[in-house]
Amino acid sequence: MGTLFYLNGTVGDHYARVGNEVGLGLDANQLDRAFYSAWNKMPQRAAIDGPRENDDKGWWRELVDLVIDQVVPSLGEFDRDNFFEIAYEHFAEAGVWELYPEVPGVLEKLQSRFHLAVVSNFDGRLRFILEHLGISKYFVNVFLSSELGADKRDPEIYWRALKLMNLKPNEVLHVGDDPERDWEGATAAGLSIFRLDRPKNSLRDLATFLES
Repeated sequence: MGTLFYLNGTVGDHYARVGNEVGLGLDANQLDRAFYSAWNKMPQRAAIDGPRENDDKGWWRELVDLVIDQVVPSLGEFDRDNFFEIAYEHFAEAGVWELYPEVPGVLEKLQSRFHLAVVSNFDGRLRFILEHLGISKYFVNVFLSSELGADKRDPEIYWRALKLMNLKPNEVLHVGDDPERDWEGATAAGLSIFRLDRPKNSLRDLATFLES
């Protein structure tokens, strides 16, 4: 998210949609504020050996519970379970995410010259998202933090991905939009980086940079 695609609407909009499905009339703006407050409260996790339990679903449940605590604290356990399961599936559905317009053309151009891979702080749902968006075909590897047991910005996630690709840090260029998770994390792992900083630049600038 932020590099290849973006959310169609705000997080609050989507949580409100999920609320409607379970009979809750929730305010999208309030949900948006609650989500980002909850997101900032989630602690950074240390790397572990091997995949994390249940594809990180428990982590997302903890986050959603923090959102609910702020917006509808009286919601019972049954309704929380229902809200979470629908929300969890919702964010893997077609139409929730949109590609930045230049992405397919740039990936097609790069695919003929480079080994393309994704390194993401996501779980297995990302593969469905990339498939829905029609771009999974461009990537030889998709590395997920839930499966590697390490998160960006920890350099460990990059080292583990490199090991699986049998590449050295100086053979890789990392492209990302997050100053801490992408720019600092990849640099600490010894990778070169392209600082994607929308709307100041886009992946078209990456293609131009690689041709120069």
